Amino acid sequence: MLREQLQKDQLVALKSGQKDTLSALRYIVSQIKYREIEKKSELSDDEIVQLLRKQIKELHEASDSAKKMNRNDLIEENDKQVEIYKVYLPQEISDEELEAEVKKLAETNASAITANPKVIIGMAMGHLKSKADPARIQATLRKLQMM
Repeated sequence: MLREQLQKDQLVALKSGQKDTLSALRYIVSQIKYREIEKKSELSDDEIVQLLRKQIKELHEASDSAKKMNRNDLIEENDKQVEIYKVYLPQEISDEELEAEVKKLAETNASAITANPKVIIGMAMGHLKSKADPARIQATLRKLQMM
């Protein structure tokens, strides 16, 4: 479903002459196709969201490097692409909801966590990765001192 939306928006961008949007969508659609070839099956929406998040992370890293080189043109281009990709990400839960989810996970799996405190990291990432950015999940775990 998300893949079809990306392809539809790519066609709209082509017809309306939005070069930046078209370029960004072409790139992500090609990355989806490459990943599907590797996997030998279609990607799920969750996998596409992970791919979008990975691309956003890479763009942020590229922007950091561009700042060091004083390349404002690259920073602006990367920021435009990030904004285009963020449109397709699901709405993230609030910090309060994230904390509540982590606490609930910790309570329901207390015996496993007492045996190995690091197990909460994997459980939280696996359970909440579609609801929040992994960096936010890690920050919440640190705040609650579960890491």
